[in-house]
Amino acid sequence: MASERDLSASRPLSDLVEELLAHEGPLPIVAAGDPVLRRPAEPFDGQLDPGLLARFVAALRATMHAAPGVGLAAPQVGVPLRLAVIEDPAPVSEEVRVVRERVPQPFRVLVNPSYDGVGAGRAAFFEGCLSVPGWQAVVARHAEVRLQALDERGHMIDEVFTGWPARIVQHETDHLDGVLYLDRAEPRSLSSNQAMAERWAQPTPAEAAEALGFALPD
Repeated sequence: MASERDLSASRPLSDLVEELLAHEGPLPIVAAGDPVLRRPAEPFDGQLDPGLLARFVAALRATMHAAPGVGLAAPQVGVPLRLAVIEDPAPVSEEVRVVRERVPQPFRVLVNPSYDGVGAGRAAFFEGCLSVPGWQAVVARHAEVRLQALDERGHMIDEVFTGWPARIVQHETDHLDGVLYLDRAEPRSLSSNQAMAERWAQPTPAEAAEALGFALPD
């Protein structure tokens, strides 16, 4: 006999999204351990009509703001669809802005995104995830990436992102491939949010690397 989860997985995605949107307020965010976060998401190919897609995108944006976060992928609310939203007002100090190359990013919808690293540069910083609440870890990622995707209107996106925006793009696209940031993280860097606030709030993870015993990329 099929389980309730198996039956739910076989439902049309439009029905699943309609059910989610029937409830007021931010959408529930799925936590690590749920299989939906570990399976490649289904490419978007018109499964949601334009009106439903617009409502779902608005709900993803509201949920991202409420969390708060700078990106949210559809699987993080239980919808295995290759769709994500990003937006970063970058409310950081000038020192952090310079070191992390964190600059404001406008609201963007990424449909069927993929990325490729540009050059050999790597950047390592602490990173967190709304689906792994309470923890952060250092992740070395491409310092520059080329993103290819569609927007919510079906227009092509082909852009190069650098610095923190490149990190956001990689993190959210990884979600759509069933990859969590922990899969790419330095295990010895794993720190609670409390430890981050008390010990590792510096612009770079250099002090954490020395104290916790892990290496940073050259």
